[in-house]
Amino acid sequence: MPWNKENYPDSLKNFTAPVRSKAIDIANALLSDGYDEGRAISIATAEAKEWGENHDKQIRKKGH
Repeated sequence: MPWNKENYPDSLKNFTAPVRSKAIDIANALLSDGYDEGRAISIATAEAKEWGENHDKQIRKKGH
């Protein structure tokens, strides 16, 4: 099931919007490539964190 900015895995709820958006894009691409949801979320989370760090983005919302 593809995710969007209103409907995404709970594991992404504490990410800032730009990092969460990147994770959603990555996860959806992985799903379309045949990855199962759990693996897609795991890979997308790691890749989005790395993307955020490389682009000087705050990764998590303040207080999390």
